[in-house]
Amino acid sequence: MELTNRKKRILRAIVEIYISTAEPVGSKAVAEQAGLDISTATIRNEMADLTELGYLEQPHTSAGRIPSPMGYRLYVNELMGEHQLTMQETQRINDALNLKMEELDRVIDRAGKVLSQISDYPVFTMAQPKQRVTVKRYDLLMVEENAFIAVVMTDNSVVRNKLIHLSDELSDTQLQLLSTVLNSSFVGLTVEEMEQTLDKMETRSAPGAFNLISMVVQYAIEVLQEQRSQTIHTSGITHLLEHPEYRSLDKAKPLMTYLAENQEGSKLPVSMENGQNMNILIGPENVSEALKDTSVVMASYDIGDNMRGVIGVVGPTRMDYAKVTARLSYFADSLTRMFGKGELPPGDGNDQE
Repeated sequence: MELTNRKKRILRAIVEIYISTAEPVGSKAVAEQAGLDISTATIRNEMADLTELGYLEQPHTSAGRIPSPMGYRLYVNELMGEHQLTMQETQRINDALNLKMEELDRVIDRAGKVLSQISDYPVFTMAQPKQRVTVKRYDLLMVEENAFIAVVMTDNSVVRNKLIHLSDELSDTQLQLLSTVLNSSFVGLTVEEMEQTLDKMETRSAPGAFNLISMVVQYAIEVLQEQRSQTIHTSGITHLLEHPEYRSLDKAKPLMTYLAENQEGSKLPVSMENGQNMNILIGPENVSEALKDTSVVMASYDIGDNMRGVIGVVGPTRMDYAKVTARLSYFADSLTRMFGKGELPPGDGNDQE
């Protein structure tokens, strides 16, 4: 059966009406939306054909139709119009992303919260781990005679500190010598290189001095290993409850739990293949069973230092794909510019929906 232009216009109308109303769509509503000079009986016949082809589904309790995942896919690939952001939308994003450049984790966590507020959907953000992370500097601060704080700063601007207790007293002079050794021998090195340097130092250092060096270096290694892991930040999970599909807590709870518990990114679809800047997964296209009734829209952004991040929106398959992709694309471009140049793109939307 041929998918004619008329069938495509009817499918587009049904998708857009259903996105707006969350109610099964009848032929009368399609006639008003699609602008076709044909009878409602003809529209019903076309809707029956689209159902037979797999683009529409008919809920048992309704005479209307709703889009199937296959229908949404055709809509996203061929039928969806381009949503133009308004000046208000671009200004809101620019204002919200007026962040101080601080720790990467904090920046992308904040970015996810901002996008969740703007989109009214849950959002996840992720930055690919930097291939080579090293310690840039050590600072040691005396607290009392047998305790000091070790401050470790990495070359990707992460700062961590730890209070270290000792069994013996430590003088200011000894602390300064320890700082000198650390900053001369254990900066600019990977975890493996730090371990090798520590092994070599053990044979030519006094036991007491080596134990002090080892305590701080082992902590620095923990900090670097933490930076190697891929952490997912999720924001706005409770926004799901604002959408009709998830007003039943029984329906919402499994998905909310799934999003809340996947902080390591092992189950969320965060990979972007073949240099993609945007990826849309609709319903069953998601590998996870927990996401089979949802859609995930993802965009990648450039962090610099050969690092890329992914920011994604999770919502019902009924989400407004045109609006979500427009906002997400602009948001990702804004993050790329912020990381690359410390500036945001100018407000270039126009006053139309």
